[in-house]
Amino acid sequence: MKLPYYAVIFTNTQTENLEGYGQMADAMEALAKQQPGYLGMEHARNEIGITISYWESLEAITNWKAILDHQEAQRLGKEQWYKSYTVRICKVEKEYSFEK
Repeated sequence: MKLPYYAVIFTNTQTENLEGYGQMADAMEALAKQQPGYLGMEHARNEIGITISYWESLEAITNWKAILDHQEAQRLGKEQWYKSYTVRICKVEKEYSFEK
């Protein structure tokens, strides 16, 4: 990814009622991939769920948040799937990695 870029870090704790959650998560990832400025996504789930999506700009993030299907997923998350969540938006100015 070309630096700088933005990361949206979504952390959450879930309720026990996760009916439809997996399907919605898959649909939102597929929809995000179609958006201008989308760069990628990573997930981890244990006691806390973490999803990080990567974007070219703050404008791309704002446009993603405004999509009606994404707003519906947010509404269902608040009503049904999440006990709590936090969204953090960060500018990535440097990155490095290791691979064996």
